Amino acid sequence: MAAPLGHVEGGPISAAWRRWGPYASERAWGTVREDYSADGDAWGYLPFDHARSRAFRWSEDGLGAICDDTQHRLLGFAFWNGHDPFLKERIFGLAGPQGNHGEDAKELWWYLDSTPTHSWMRWAYVYPQAEFPYQQLIDENARRGRADDEYELFDTNVLDDGRYWDIVVDYAKAGTDDWCIRLTVRNAGPDEATLHVLPTVWFRNTWSWGLDGYTPTVTATPGRLATDHRLYGPMVLTADGEATPLACDNDTNQTRLFGAPNATLYPKDGINDHVVAGADTVNPNGAGTKAALWYRLTVAAGASAEIKMRFSAAGTAIDATWAATLRDREREADEFYGRIAGDLPAPEAAVMRQAFAGMLWGKQFFHYDVGRWLDGDPAEPAPPEARKLGRNHAWRHLNNHDVISMPDPWEYPWYAAWDLGFHCVALAHIDPEFAKDQLLLLCREWFMHPNGQIPAYEWSFDDVNPPVQAWAAMRVFEIDGYRDYDFLAKMLHKLLINFTWWVNRKDAEGNNVFEGGFLGLDNIGPIDRSAPLPVAGTLEQADGTAWMAMYCLDLLEMSITLARHDAIYEDVATKFVEHFAYIATAMSDRGMWNEEDGFYYDVIALGTGEELPLRVRSMVGLLPLAATITLGRATLDALPNFRDHLVWLCANKPEYASNIAQTHVLGKDEGRLLSVVAPEALTRLLRYVLDEHEFLSPHGVRALSAYHREHPFVLTLGGTTYQVDYEPAESRSFLFGGNSNWRGPVWFPVNYIVVQGLRRFGRYFGGDLTAECPTGSATQRSLHEIADELERRLCTLFLPGPDGRRPCFGTAELLQRDPVLRERLLFHEYFHGDNGAGLGASHQTGWTGLVADLLARRSGRPDIHRDEP
Repeated sequence: MAAPLGHVEGGPISAAWRRWGPYASERAWGTVREDYSADGDAWGYLPFDHARSRAFRWSEDGLGAICDDTQHRLLGFAFWNGHDPFLKERIFGLAGPQGNHGEDAKELWWYLDSTPTHSWMRWAYVYPQAEFPYQQLIDENARRGRADDEYELFDTNVLDDGRYWDIVVDYAKAGTDDWCIRLTVRNAGPDEATLHVLPTVWFRNTWSWGLDGYTPTVTATPGRLATDHRLYGPMVLTADGEATPLACDNDTNQTRLFGAPNATLYPKDGINDHVVAGADTVNPNGAGTKAALWYRLTVAAGASAEIKMRFSAAGTAIDATWAATLRDREREADEFYGRIAGDLPAPEAAVMRQAFAGMLWGKQFFHYDVGRWLDGDPAEPAPPEARKLGRNHAWRHLNNHDVISMPDPWEYPWYAAWDLGFHCVALAHIDPEFAKDQLLLLCREWFMHPNGQIPAYEWSFDDVNPPVQAWAAMRVFEIDGYRDYDFLAKMLHKLLINFTWWVNRKDAEGNNVFEGGFLGLDNIGPIDRSAPLPVAGTLEQADGTAWMAMYCLDLLEMSITLARHDAIYEDVATKFVEHFAYIATAMSDRGMWNEEDGFYYDVIALGTGEELPLRVRSMVGLLPLAATITLGRATLDALPNFRDHLVWLCANKPEYASNIAQTHVLGKDEGRLLSVVAPEALTRLLRYVLDEHEFLSPHGVRALSAYHREHPFVLTLGGTTYQVDYEPAESRSFLFGGNSNWRGPVWFPVNYIVVQGLRRFGRYFGGDLTAECPTGSATQRSLHEIADELERRLCTLFLPGPDGRRPCFGTAELLQRDPVLRERLLFHEYFHGDNGAGLGASHQTGWTGLVADLLARRSGRPDIHRDEP
């Protein structure tokens, strides 16, 4: 049977081919869902040390793990180098309070490949042959301060001289419930060494909470682990070679953790204790809810060993079809991505493919019933009463039980509203149905609050993310070929509710100027933008208001697109063009545009009536560039009622007309520009954007101008002094935990948004408006050429330079020089503002995966669409 890979021929993927995938988390410990404390200390309530011994309530984690789409049945791997104090069953990292820059994974692993249905996947992991330096990583990061770099695994000496295991797992589906699996271990070191490998199958614990009276079973016999579940039937792991079968129960070791009696003789860490310490903690009858096959592989220096496995509903043996399936699925994946890559050069095609792979491996099963979480489970002690008014208490309706695209499977193993919008834009190139389903999912009634708010993320659903859902929906509609009008209509209907929430809740004075808090930009401002001001007044946000202007234009674009298909939407378009005019005018009237500086700033409207601009040159002042669309003559002629109202609005409300009245003739066609940024302001902003001493870095646009390196912004307010300096790497501030820095690094999503705005200006002006690029170079370029240059710089983050070094690897010499590892990419949360080194979460393929979209659009394929005029 040939495995469907996606929209290869334009047909849908059957649900059965999506049933199994990499839906297990990389980290279930330290999450909000598992936190039943009174004070909301998620990191402290279930720390890493508990994870091997404690049954999780809502999720499961594992190494290179797969599971079904309800996460009842899982398969993953454990390793032991013979020296560690416990099995390596999950990625280790520092909790938020432990890291000198917040939480941080301290291991090396990669998502190398995947097709949309996960018919073919490849995962890789590096494991030291000597004892893993857990305590060294904890102690050294604790010693380091905010001004120091993070201390990583490759900074220790444990990987020196290649003394590590290079582990690669290949997955290939022979059918919808039939996995052919190949695990290859390479001894990269100079000496013979032994590695213990334990392929493991287990059930997520659904029986300990008093909700499900049924306990499934795993039976372990030589070369075979047989699982059975009354709802899902059997799945059997068969494997070659000599291995010892081991079984225990996925139940908490109460004795180890809490000094209480255990419900089973063979708790969750039973296999661990047996392998590492020889303890009598595995069931001699070979039965339980967690089981493994224990291999001991002795491998010569530079040599490799292989384990063949098959995991299937029918218990299919490892026969001739096993090798054929792996070969065929890899070939089909090559063909699939070959079509996506078009005529891209090989290095760029490789970056694009790994970016897509990371995004596909980032799909996770997310389970969180907030009402039950707040009240507790029947078989467990009641949570403290304080929880009922604590985190997320206003979201009792929220009941998530879905496969969702996560920002980062370890550092952010929970969805985030604006991250997801960016994910879907890239994913639409390879799986538009999934991308559309994800955007709709967040607007469904078990996600969206009854008041219309879209949940931000599990640490605080009440927080506010930038409203990018309409923008993302239009981009997905465009990439999918301008054909799924039902999807667009469904999104519009839901987003009208959300837009109303924004207007009612985030426009405090009813003057079309918006707040919203930090809006995902964490520490970009001098003060905490989500906290009350230290003086009487209101913080009026240039980015918050620009996001809402952009939201208006995105909904306008959706309405116009639908109106050309169904005239009933023409009146909706009229509503949003008016609302945009009000918001754009308010930005000027409230002083956000500073004529002296030629830049947009946040403004504090003091209780005295004075307006105090926060003159920080940051991404806050560049985001207005994104609030831009163009309307061509053909569009206006097709919608005469809308056209006539636009003309009426300009004539009868001239105070609002300046942002919608701009017209320009390009060739024989007249276009109309709707933009917060007037053409003369655009020219002034570009001088900052394209100045290499300000925003323009070798690898994109900085979030804060390098001008502030020598000229910090200082503000005294309410007797307290605040300061913003240019910080190109990790944050030196604890604002919002300090693990995301917006004071200088390059962030992919906002770069992408700004570049899109420039492209729309370019479509309007063509070559009639140019700018010096870079500033001071005397080289004039069109806006399209400037957008191309910014995209090129972003892509160079991941590409080898003339010296063979990739900027994203920074000073990690192991990754820069090792002939195998240097071809494996990490996709970081953000990048050093001066040299492009990757920073923050290392598997943030979600929005950094937008590089796949940029490269796909450079592929020369005729089916690549751009937004229409």
